[in-house]
Amino acid sequence: MTTYCVTVAGLMVVLSFMSLGSAKVYTVGDSAGWALSVDYNTWASDKTFNVGDSLVFNYDSSHTVDLVSSSDYSTCAIGNSIASYNSGTTTIALNTTGSHYFVCGVMGHCIGGMKLTVDVTSDGSPSASPSPVTAADSPTNTPFGTTLPPPTLAGTNNNPAESSSPTVSPFVAVVFSLVALILVSILG
Repeated sequence: MTTYCVTVAGLMVVLSFMSLGSAKVYTVGDSAGWALSVDYNTWASDKTFNVGDSLVFNYDSSHTVDLVSSSDYSTCAIGNSIASYNSGTTTIALNTTGSHYFVCGVMGHCIGGMKLTVDVTSDGSPSASPSPVTAADSPTNTPFGTTLPPPTLAGTNNNPAESSSPTVSPFVAVVFSLVALILVSILG
């Protein structure tokens, strides 16, 4: 019985440290990447994007990834990008709910289909309103590509967005384990 109790308590400790959810990384366009002749509406249609997920854009030097406003997306207007990337591999963290709009900033490519709308939710349900991104955001170049920092909301205190992959704190894990041990000793 003692071995059983120790095993149960140990399992409870391990499980309490595990993440309750996990962020997903989506490669835009899958193996085709960010390129002409890919239907990005179809690509995105069967996916649910949540806060904490990331988009990875893989593309060659003849393309860019531009984060744009809804109106610029609709009209394929280029030149007013919120952020623009051209490193060949760009990772963008989805840190706010709402619609995020991406186009290729090369003349004619957006009209040719290189545009993507991603609707980001916090819990798998549709978002009521998009969170605006400020122009103060700037990309960070890393050895693995370019990463867009978390957007900030106008008029906020710039606290980071809540993650979609919460974890149990070590304190809660210890309390949980102690309760389990007490229960096992009382019952066993």
